[in-house]
Amino acid sequence: MDNPLVQPDPGLFIWTIVVFLVLVFLLRKFAWGPLMAALDRRNAVIAGAVDDARKAKEELEGVRRDAAQVLAQARVEGQTIVSLARADAEQFRVAMREKAAAEAAALGRNAERQIQVETAKALAQIRREAVDLSVAIASKLLHRNISADDNAQLVEDTIRQIESLRN
Repeated sequence: MDNPLVQPDPGLFIWTIVVFLVLVFLLRKFAWGPLMAALDRRNAVIAGAVDDARKAKEELEGVRRDAAQVLAQARVEGQTIVSLARADAEQFRVAMREKAAAEAAALGRNAERQIQVETAKALAQIRREAVDLSVAIASKLLHRNISADDNAQLVEDTIRQIESLRN
């Protein structure tokens, strides 16, 4: 069993330790340092992203609260506008109804006045015709013609008599 690979050799042992230490030093200087710096940068980027996400979440919650308040306020304002519109419509309807009633009453009064005027004209014409007829009959009965002045006087007297009988 004299295998040189299995027997400890102090020279090989020392060279192995030296190579290992040199390799650790080189890896630490050229690989471990940049790798740690990259990991630190990555940790900083991730921490920044986490902070940004937290801030965005807080802003989103704030926006949601604001939107809920705006929506509630819009609902209240909408209900107020609808209530005002209904009240205005009711006032308009009442005003139009009153205006229509006033116009109908005015038309009724005008129609009554017109009827009274027409009735008065008709009565006056009937009176004149009755007087003329009476004069003609009286003239025939008396067998004489009545003058225009006598006729006018007779008409006025007859009208006064008829009006006094009416009252």
